[in-house]
Amino acid sequence: MKKIFLSFFLLYNVVVFAQYKDYPIQPLAFNQVHLSDNFWLPRLKINEAVTIPASFERCENTGRVKNFVMAGEHSGKFCTIYPFDDTDIYKTIEGASYSLSLFPDAKLTKYIDSLITIIAAAQEPDGYLYTARTIDPLHPQAWAGAKRWVNERKLSHELYNAGHLYEAAAAHYIATGKKNLLNIALKNADLVCSVFGPGLTQEHTAPGHEVVEMGLVKLYRITGKSEYLITAKYFIEERGRDVSYDSTSKDEWKNGSYWQDNIPVVDQTEAEGHAVRAGYLYSAMADVAALSGDKKLLNAVDTIWDNVVGKKMYVQGGVGAVGDGERFGDNYQLPNSTAYNETCAAIAQVFWNERMFLLHGDSKYIDVLEKTLYNGLISGIGLDGKSFFYTNAMQIKNSFSHPDMEITRSGWFPCSCCPTNLVRSLPSVPGYIYAQKDNSIYTNLFISGNATLNIAGNLIQIVQQNDYPWDGDLKFTVNPKKSFDFSMLIRIPGWARNVAMPSDLYAFNSDSDKKVIITINGKEIDYNLENGYAVLNRKWKKNDVIEVKLPMEVRKVVANSNVKSDVGKVALQRGPIMYCAEWIDNNGKASNLVMPVNTAFSTEFKPGLLNGIEVLQANVPAIIVENNGEAITTKNQSFTAIPYYAWANRGKGEMMIWFPEKVKDVDLLASQ
Repeated sequence: MKKIFLSFFLLYNVVVFAQYKDYPIQPLAFNQVHLSDNFWLPRLKINEAVTIPASFERCENTGRVKNFVMAGEHSGKFCTIYPFDDTDIYKTIEGASYSLSLFPDAKLTKYIDSLITIIAAAQEPDGYLYTARTIDPLHPQAWAGAKRWVNERKLSHELYNAGHLYEAAAAHYIATGKKNLLNIALKNADLVCSVFGPGLTQEHTAPGHEVVEMGLVKLYRITGKSEYLITAKYFIEERGRDVSYDSTSKDEWKNGSYWQDNIPVVDQTEAEGHAVRAGYLYSAMADVAALSGDKKLLNAVDTIWDNVVGKKMYVQGGVGAVGDGERFGDNYQLPNSTAYNETCAAIAQVFWNERMFLLHGDSKYIDVLEKTLYNGLISGIGLDGKSFFYTNAMQIKNSFSHPDMEITRSGWFPCSCCPTNLVRSLPSVPGYIYAQKDNSIYTNLFISGNATLNIAGNLIQIVQQNDYPWDGDLKFTVNPKKSFDFSMLIRIPGWARNVAMPSDLYAFNSDSDKKVIITINGKEIDYNLENGYAVLNRKWKKNDVIEVKLPMEVRKVVANSNVKSDVGKVALQRGPIMYCAEWIDNNGKASNLVMPVNTAFSTEFKPGLLNGIEVLQANVPAIIVENNGEAITTKNQSFTAIPYYAWANRGKGEMMIWFPEKVKDVDLLASQ
């Protein structure tokens, strides 16, 4: 009976999956795009020259590599802190693989191969790969549990490790064509698929920290092996079925919502729990919905997306407001003084929003992706390429009336998920620029470089030239190998259409009357706007030139009145960039600045400041404490704002994103 049930399950799923190929829109792979961009290419070069070597070095120095060596020798004692420390090597290999497509490096290639040899030796004969147990199976790391998988739902991270292995193997295979890491991943995945599933003899567990689902989908795309997709779908559907949780408790750890495991995912309507785990789950839900055609799964992930973008996202694209549990809070719970905003959560939002675009073809998902990418994600890494934020603050005050801790970047963390996640995320950016469906090419991000696409056997080269995000003048040279009809879809960003966020969570305080102008071969054209894209359909010929002029105004952003921390305040945005004020540019403080309604701004590009940035300047009132604290006055002073991503690169001091439009009250507190 068990065999009949399992056979029916497998047959049913294979039949269903066979009816759907993949996302209706397909991205152009990262290794098919070659950058020449002034904003992103230097960052990717720093990642290649500084961040990747530093990450590998830290994996060596902290014992992460040693754990694999000891596992291969079955001797020693697990020598790092967490059982998921294995993933830091996997993520760094993934980032290095992406980087090799941009910057071929024989020395790096050889080093990666040497690590893969060590990883292979650590893998057990049946495919199990988890150094926290393999080194000494009788005395595994405390979180691992006495036996394989018994603690997976909450602490062991065995499947989390597997997921990052699969993602690294997929990137390495695509970038290099080598199968040495892929074979390790496939052997492990075959074991996972045999152990977990609906069969009566199989383990019934939802992964405690999601990512294995995304990794299995990548292996399915490479191999076409249906078991990988079936198991990914099983892991998603298994959530909400553990009867050991206390459904009456409001404690997220006790009721399962911390792990998004309190109710089945198709019944979830709100983003809850650990924000990184959630983002990985929602990405996997989108993957499986696309590949299986599961409409309930699709409806659920659509509903949760609306909740995040409408009620749980910071103005700079960060998520996960609550430090206790690194989790989403309640709707509109977006405090500035205690904002958590884990860098990994921002990375997960980029993954998720790209997938939502591939499902629906709506530019609003890329609008959110862009906001997160240019603000809440790259804020997580210092301009030196080797200092990081785990959390991303929304304000820093240095006064006795609000004694927030000063924040500086760190070179490494005991839990180093964010640095190594950045290593793999930055060089994958080229893969977000273009996508295609049938005879339509989507241009999603404005990053200079060239790419070659294939439509029905016809090759088209596209060359982007711009100085984005500082300048809104965009140029696209279209070079089909032969003239033929197809559509170029150019994203018109929401911020250029008076949409600060594709929800009512944030809005511009007034509409702009400036229009987006498009010319083809120097002639201005009328264009149709569909789902946020200018649709340019014609018979394209070699050296056709599209030019787009986006209005780069300084805009004031206001929050929904339900966000209590931001009532009566404004944030500043220019193009896709959110701005902040740091103490160093504003007479030693940033928390005493007022931004009246009639404030007029000028902008200036400063190539020597913070690796080259556009600054905002104005004259604004500042609240000054005088006479040894016995008097308060208001004085006009010069004001400078810098891009939010660039803060905390010049030492310690105050930082503010939201500014009051007027002074409503003054708190008088005794100094400590």
